[in-house]
Amino acid sequence: MTHALIAIIILALLFDFINGFHDAANSIATVVSTKVLSPLSAVIWAASFNFLAYWIFKLKVADTVAKTVTPDSVTLMVVASGLVAAIIWNLLTWWWGIPSSSSHTLIGGFAGAGITNAGSFSALQVDKVMPTVYFIILAPIIGMVMSWIISVITLHLCRKSNVSQVDRVFRKLQLLSSAAYSLGHGGNDAQKVIGIVGAAMLSHGMIADIDHIPEWVPLSCYTAIALGTIFGGWRIVKTMGQRVTKLTPFEGFSAEAAGAFTLFFTQHFKIPVSTTHTITGSIIGVGLTKRISAVRWGVTLQLIWAWILTIPVSGVLAAIIFTIARKVFS
Repeated sequence: MTHALIAIIILALLFDFINGFHDAANSIATVVSTKVLSPLSAVIWAASFNFLAYWIFKLKVADTVAKTVTPDSVTLMVVASGLVAAIIWNLLTWWWGIPSSSSHTLIGGFAGAGITNAGSFSALQVDKVMPTVYFIILAPIIGMVMSWIISVITLHLCRKSNVSQVDRVFRKLQLLSSAAYSLGHGGNDAQKVIGIVGAAMLSHGMIADIDHIPEWVPLSCYTAIALGTIFGGWRIVKTMGQRVTKLTPFEGFSAEAAGAFTLFFTQHFKIPVSTTHTITGSIIGVGLTKRISAVRWGVTLQLIWAWILTIPVSGVLAAIIFTIARKVFS
């Protein structure tokens, strides 16, 4: 293993760690905002299930990410440029408190550097990229519809129950829904980094296919995202937990259950999606059961703009970094 490949693996694990604390709010915002768990307990709870996903999910999302760019367009410099761009954009959006997508940041950076290296968009494997693009829109919509359905059914079942009793029950159920969501988060986001490391190893001739990736790679990636989650993304918790719509334990359960369903569904079909988009859509769906005005659409529109800009901004940033690196190291 060369020094360059070792450096890329370290960079990938750094991104995975940042991904964890950047997206920690997605897993813990609802349980913290409803006061089911304290922030410290919530991040430990979420991180544990992030890591447990290692034993549950096959490397389906990792395979899709590794094949985003055609093999002949992938070099170690391409992978490194994509990672650096993704880290920069992730840190900027974390600092600004914007829940952007770490997933789309990584894919956008990888694609941007690959296109620049090849000199054309033929570097992209369209059948791998387009489902990701479609689910920028579909993932939050699925989450929104599912959370609305779960909320309506639950409201109907509990309509004659005592309010305080319902609250106590859903405080316990929210622990399960939060755990399920964190499993989906780990199985989705950690695998993107596994895919990037796999792409680097493939270009270096170390492995023949993503299925032959050494066991220490996924183990390291799941560990990195779990540690990142423990450190937490406190700047984004407020946005996700309270600024989109106010949540009760019942509503937090509905949002997390819908988010978990969406992540398990997309993971099964090998589609890398944004956990940020998914949980935001789910929270909006819960708000809609009360009234349209319960959702703070001004905040939501700001989030949507961040979603739209993430892939192109990351791609352009990676293209610039790759161009500079090629001139410096060639």
